[in-house]
Amino acid sequence: MSKDKMPTAVVSWSSGKDCAFALHQVRMQRQVEVVGLLTTLNQENDRVAMHGVRKELLLRQMDALGLPAEMVLLPMPCDDATYRQRIGDTMASLRESGVKQVIFGDLFLEDIRQYRKEQMQGSGLVPVFPLWQRDTEQLARTMIENGLQAIVTCVDQRVLSLEYVGRQYNYDFLNDLPPGIDPCGENGEFHTLVTAGPMFSRPIEVQVGEKVIRGDFAFVDVFPAGD
Repeated sequence: MSKDKMPTAVVSWSSGKDCAFALHQVRMQRQVEVVGLLTTLNQENDRVAMHGVRKELLLRQMDALGLPAEMVLLPMPCDDATYRQRIGDTMASLRESGVKQVIFGDLFLEDIRQYRKEQMQGSGLVPVFPLWQRDTEQLARTMIENGLQAIVTCVDQRVLSLEYVGRQYNYDFLNDLPPGIDPCGENGEFHTLVTAGPMFSRPIEVQVGEKVIRGDFAFVDVFPAGD
């Protein structure tokens, strides 16, 4: 890579709002060239881990972002050793292709941040956290003000009732959250699927299906519109 070029990066991609807005932030800052996404899928059902998002929607996000993705297939359940090995192999491949940084959408959980740093030690890649320690109440509203649209695909029923899953992530959703729930869901209270925003070239049309309970979590199945 010549010295006059920006360093290249991939975004750790969950399909949700925080990684999407982290991508938007680094693109706006113009200090790094984002060349792709890094995402994990449950190999049994081809869905984005934890968010429960179908691979078909991930592919539509990639198209609207104009970015390819390295998809790491994980068993379910997945032990830490397997996770580290498969992610490590993928990071080694990215480094060999010239990637220098991995962008994360983490907000304030220090243990998660440290885990990512430890995971990347010796990889030759630098972890970057463009949203780190932003006030999450302000950040949530900034996302919405900037045109980000998302559907809440998963909630932890230990802290949020079933009625929250399947809703649009908007001002009404934020205003309805019970006390103590982080507006960005950083503590795992909920997860989202981004369908529109300044990081996309066009919106992704979707339709919302049935709700499913799996243990402590409630999911809603989201389909590409017309399927």
